[in-house]
Amino acid sequence: MTERTAGVADYLAAERTFLAWIRTGLALMGFGFVVARFGLFLQALQFTQPNLALRAGGLSPWFGTALIALGIVVNIWSAWRHVRLVRALQSGLPQYARPSSLALAVGVLLAMLGLAMAIYLIAVREPTQTPRASTQEKSMSASTNGIVTIPSHHTVEQTVEKLTGILQAKGVKLFALIDHSGEAEKVGMPMPPTKVLIFGSPKAGTPLMIASPSVAIDLPLKILVHEDGEGKVWISYNTPEYIQSRHGLPSDLVQNIAVVGALATAGAE
Repeated sequence: MTERTAGVADYLAAERTFLAWIRTGLALMGFGFVVARFGLFLQALQFTQPNLALRAGGLSPWFGTALIALGIVVNIWSAWRHVRLVRALQSGLPQYARPSSLALAVGVLLAMLGLAMAIYLIAVREPTQTPRASTQEKSMSASTNGIVTIPSHHTVEQTVEKLTGILQAKGVKLFALIDHSGEAEKVGMPMPPTKVLIFGSPKAGTPLMIASPSVAIDLPLKILVHEDGEGKVWISYNTPEYIQSRHGLPSDLVQNIAVVGALATAGAE
């Protein structure tokens, strides 16, 4: 057999093939990274919408890692193959007159990974609402103990300051501001910021206590502002309906304490 001397075009073709494989390896690693980090996206989604039943991690890290590993293997194998091809061109030996084993291997592995991912996606199904309501859904309606809790967009200090300013602007007296976390700190016990505002108006509260003296236990009105373990600030208060039901107040007097809901909402905004 007559040996053919490789020309410049042969070497350039070999280099183009090598660069194409490098791009393939990089694409596999990039796509694998996206797949692996998809689990973190689901975790973030579940944090913002806790009523969604999501499998935050699942198999996405494993699929992503497998794709990244495949990309690394492709790059190493393509470099080794390119060196062999250049040497074969230099020696004039027709060693590559056959299908590319690298291309076949990558194609088979990608087909297997794709099939596994398709099966996984079919098995996971779409996110659905869990039977339990989310924290925010609970905050928009009274719970069984008559307490409404809504999120605040400010720190505890800022929320308390805003509520205090609203009370002053409306001429409602702030009888006391109890700093539970501050008192806990004095005795060496750590506690997230927790404060209670006690406020009211004798003009509004006196008719209630005349109609039902026991309501004095729940008057003056109170608003709790506290920070949870995740740094989120919440505002809680007893609903007027709960106070009415607890003490048997006439319905026409409930409006005297209905301001608490509007006040809490204004402080949270």
